[in-house]
Amino acid sequence: MIFKRTSITDVIILEPTIHGDERGYFVETFRQDKLDFFLGYKIKFCQDNESKSSKGVLRGLHYQLAPYAQTKLVRVIAGKVLDVAVDIRKNSPTFGQHVAVELSGENKRQLLVPRGFAHGFVVLEDNTTFAYKVDNYYSPQCDRGIAFDDKDLNINWQIEYSELNLSPKDTKQPKLSQINDLFEFGENYYV
Repeated sequence: MIFKRTSITDVIILEPTIHGDERGYFVETFRQDKLDFFLGYKIKFCQDNESKSSKGVLRGLHYQLAPYAQTKLVRVIAGKVLDVAVDIRKNSPTFGQHVAVELSGENKRQLLVPRGFAHGFVVLEDNTTFAYKVDNYYSPQCDRGIAFDDKDLNINWQIEYSELNLSPKDTKQPKLSQINDLFEFGENYYV
């Protein structure tokens, strides 16, 4: 497995080695020891989640506040998404910037989205199965979001606005500039 830092160094792309032949393929999708070694700290994942969506579904941008902040390790089992992580750590040199990575059942890439980032994805192919690990449980009281179409974020979702399919919750999120309960850059969220 190869680990690659993105333009926001805390957001990591994981590229597994795919072993294939005429019978199919084998891929190791997760190794705790290798991830811990690369990061220099330990993340203890506690839950796996999965969703299936049709083309045009946009989920996000979501995050949870401490003490229920979450790191996510996301991947696509079948289909394709554009996955986005937005830095929402006040005073971060990359505050308000984002990383967008295409994840697919074919490329088997994964994206590590650390605590202190909002996360979302848009589905680029029908019948896409999206899976992810989290290191903290869901808390409705700590659940927050940011408007996916916040012009200050300048995210190109690669699908026309009229073709997007959003939940009612995701159509009513505030802009980043309207949010007061953000993360602090440099704060250790892993203790």
